[in-house]
Amino acid sequence: MSKQKIVIFTAISLILLFMVGGYVYKNQQSAQFSSIAQKNSEAFVREHSLTIGNKDAKVHIVEFFDPACETCADFYPFIKDIMKKNEGNIKLTLRYAPFHQGSDHVVKMLEAARKQGKFHETLEMIFATQSSWASHHKPNPELLWKYLAKLGLDIDKLVLDMKDPALDTLIAQDLADAKTLGATKTPSYFVNTKPLEKFGYKPLKELIYSEL
Repeated sequence: MSKQKIVIFTAISLILLFMVGGYVYKNQQSAQFSSIAQKNSEAFVREHSLTIGNKDAKVHIVEFFDPACETCADFYPFIKDIMKKNEGNIKLTLRYAPFHQGSDHVVKMLEAARKQGKFHETLEMIFATQSSWASHHKPNPELLWKYLAKLGLDIDKLVLDMKDPALDTLIAQDLADAKTLGATKTPSYFVNTKPLEKFGYKPLKELIYSEL
């Protein structure tokens, strides 16, 4: 065998070895994720978790998000649109992962607004004004008060409800579940307990529709 043929053969062998190795690694990773999901099924949804959509929907999306996360704000209308186009077939459970300093304060605002039936309006306002109160990943929740007042909320009650110690327990539980499920970044998505392994609009859409 000539030297040139040996080089070509070696190169092809290395490429095939790399491809096989990648395939095996991906399968092992998927199996690992599946095992984690099965062993920790209770970590996806807790009694306090907010779920939007038909309770009998075929597809269940669980999202761990941070209200100060720019990507979370970007993906919010994307998920909202997919749910609208597949109304009744998709439900969404929102879980908190306030990784940014100060984000836990915003979570408490959301939960207090939820008690007044204003969760969705508050969440949309928080995302819509995010650039003004969480610029460059440096949240300043105090800047949100001027926006909250415009939503028809009882601000005195909101302030009181935000002091409820149960909210600290709720946030701690969501953070613990995020860690258990390997949700180390926001937003992190799980579709019918399957994690979004490759992040992006297209992979998420493909994962959702594969379950539909």
